[in-house]
Amino acid sequence: MRIYLLRHGATEWNAQHRYQGRQTDAPLSPEGLASLRPAGFSVDAVYVSPMRRARQTAERLFPGAVPVAVPGLEEMDFGAFEGRTAAEMENDAAYRAWVDGWCLGSTPGGEDRAAFSRRVCGAFAALVDEALDAGRETLAIVAHGGVQMVVMERYALPQRDYWQWQTPLAGGWVLETDRESWLAGQVRLAGSVTCAVDAGNCGHPFS
Repeated sequence: MRIYLLRHGATEWNAQHRYQGRQTDAPLSPEGLASLRPAGFSVDAVYVSPMRRARQTAERLFPGAVPVAVPGLEEMDFGAFEGRTAAEMENDAAYRAWVDGWCLGSTPGGEDRAAFSRRVCGAFAALVDEALDAGRETLAIVAHGGVQMVVMERYALPQRDYWQWQTPLAGGWVLETDRESWLAGQVRLAGSVTCAVDAGNCGHPFS
């Protein structure tokens, strides 16, 4: 089975480098919408984060599909850091402590990395289980950068650190798995893909 794990397109806050997590249901910006084009591949099912930016991206990439929202695939809850930039918080003691701890701890009023990973990976695993049981050959999951990073850190081969799984907006990973591999909790990296007009050819993965 092939899985396209994709990040949403650009929002105003992305352009402003603001923390944008589970609390803010921001739409794509006009530029973000204009940068997307239909994917050059078809899938058996399209799943999305419940956040509007993910659904709008899926609708542009897969115009003939009906995206299914999956609770649990939302971006990390950044708590008190939501909507702020790193520059705005450079003298914030709580923010400095979080960054100095490799962003593993809890954000004030938000999530820590471990809780975020459990939430996302639980939702992802349920989708893979369901798809394998149904005999699906391809599916797309359109969500967020942090979602991609915790999924890839937990399941992907070859193994890489969380921070090494970053992708550009509207970019993502192409994964493959089968029943035997998934019983071991593994997906294989088959390539990467981008669906932005100015950033390569959507539907033609490359390593």
